[in-house]
Amino acid sequence: MTALRTREPLAGRLRWAVADAFAVAGRDLAHWRRQPAAVLVGALFPVLLLLMFTYLLGGGMAVPGGGDYRDFLVPGMLALAMVFGVEATMTAVVTDTARGITDRFRSLPMAPSAVVAGRCLADLASSAVGLAVLIVAALAIGWRPAGVAPALAAVGLLLLLRVAFLWIGVYLGLLARDPSMVVAVQVLVWPFAFLSNAFVAASAMPGWLSAVAEWNPVAGTVTAVRELFGSPVGTGGGWATEHAALLAVGWPLVLTVVFAALAVRRFQGLSR
Repeated sequence: MTALRTREPLAGRLRWAVADAFAVAGRDLAHWRRQPAAVLVGALFPVLLLLMFTYLLGGGMAVPGGGDYRDFLVPGMLALAMVFGVEATMTAVVTDTARGITDRFRSLPMAPSAVVAGRCLADLASSAVGLAVLIVAALAIGWRPAGVAPALAAVGLLLLLRVAFLWIGVYLGLLARDPSMVVAVQVLVWPFAFLSNAFVAASAMPGWLSAVAEWNPVAGTVTAVRELFGSPVGTGGGWATEHAALLAVGWPLVLTVVFAALAVRRFQGLSR
């Protein structure tokens, strides 16, 4: 069957690859239906952070240029929710590899990209559920977006960022092949996520730190989403802040292309 597929035109091979990816995604989603606790915990953790920062720390936080800190915080938390969970994707990939499931997939007549793309599709569906839960929680505490159409555009940017980090998680999972590496990645994700403008405006940071925070791949999405939601953005900022919409699209696309290519290549090169 593999030989027959390779003789098909490009459009036919793409259809096979998409069908294979959805089949793998269905397998992953079936596991979550039997074990919903993991999805539930992943969805509620950002809600807990949102409540903590709003009610425990929000009273002492000020937004440069004025505005309510809750409205400033919610878009940042939505973006960080798209970053958290990289280690969960990595764990799933490492576990499949350790159990020999990945090798079984490689022995089947399917597109090399199907296994990694299927994992990303399944995790993206789970992330969309978590994003919806977090938005409902934000609405419950009084946050309101500026309009429906801009809000939908903001959600699109958030999911685009999520796709990029899912590919990073898949690649790291294929690269590590050792569950202990997940802890190291988890430790690195937190400083990376917090070293952005999600909780504090970059203009309020020292000069060098402000530049690092502005060019963080998460920061462009945070600023663009704030603008679309009609939330306070914070005064000041350099080129990266002024062109946040461009970076909110450019960074995820670059990361997706690079790490998707690396993940597929790594998958093809795994030893049997």
